[in-house]
Amino acid sequence: MDEIEILRKLPGLLPLNGRIAVGAGDDCAVVNMPGGRQLLAAADQVIENVHFLPDTPPRLVGRKLMNRNLSDIAAMGGTPLTALLTVAAGGRDSRWIEELISGAAEAGRLHDVPICGGDTSSLPCDGVAASLTILGEIPEGTAVLRSGARPGDGLFVTGCIGNSFPSGHHIDFVPRLAEGDFLRPRASAMIDVSDGLLLDAMRIADASGVSIVLYPEKIPLREGAVAPGAFSDGEDYELLFTSLHDFSEKLPAGLAGMTRIGQVVPRGTSPLVTPGHRPFIMEKSGYVHR
Repeated sequence: MDEIEILRKLPGLLPLNGRIAVGAGDDCAVVNMPGGRQLLAAADQVIENVHFLPDTPPRLVGRKLMNRNLSDIAAMGGTPLTALLTVAAGGRDSRWIEELISGAAEAGRLHDVPICGGDTSSLPCDGVAASLTILGEIPEGTAVLRSGARPGDGLFVTGCIGNSFPSGHHIDFVPRLAEGDFLRPRASAMIDVSDGLLLDAMRIADASGVSIVLYPEKIPLREGAVAPGAFSDGEDYELLFTSLHDFSEKLPAGLAGMTRIGQVVPRGTSPLVTPGHRPFIMEKSGYVHR
């Protein structure tokens, strides 16, 4: 069973109660709280030889773990609050583990997100699996979900796409929290690009019940990236979103660029289509964890 099949079955496996406004299937869960705010909750992990190579400095591993969770909060338009960290390792000494934890804590401090607890364990084999649970908040009813795209919206992406692993971007990137906050009242649907732009665009299309016309020549490529492979490489941690705004006006200082790369249309036979409304077909659409 692969990741996509598991995720499709999650709603039936995880019954909810009235406190949960949004459950599994978005970048964060949304929990109802008193006082006009909602709690955001997400968990993500880094696994050796999947998300980082064995010779990666542990501080960078910890930084990536924190930042990829911060990226999930950004994709909902939220504000991060605090995090819990767990680490299971084999074949590493205590200093290596301490460095990973310090790297995660340093990345959190940049956004006033302390690590408030967690757990450590050994593994019976060599390797590292570290997981971080992050909590955030958002004004009630304002979370940007994957399911809000409507025909007529444009499709946009922040920053650049592709060449993430060779360039080192995948291990040392800036989560788009300021951009997510800016987009909260402006975006109709949003996701962070972790598994590949095409796969994550399909997730918006499927969640929203629409199709998306892609303009491949408009997709901004990171230096050294080559199309079309860059569209499915993943590990970009940019925000992919839909909106009726055109973002042609000057953006506030410090925000990443926002490029229009497609258009939302009524649902057809394929979630992603070419400008001629033919299915957008590639050999690989993105990274699927198996």
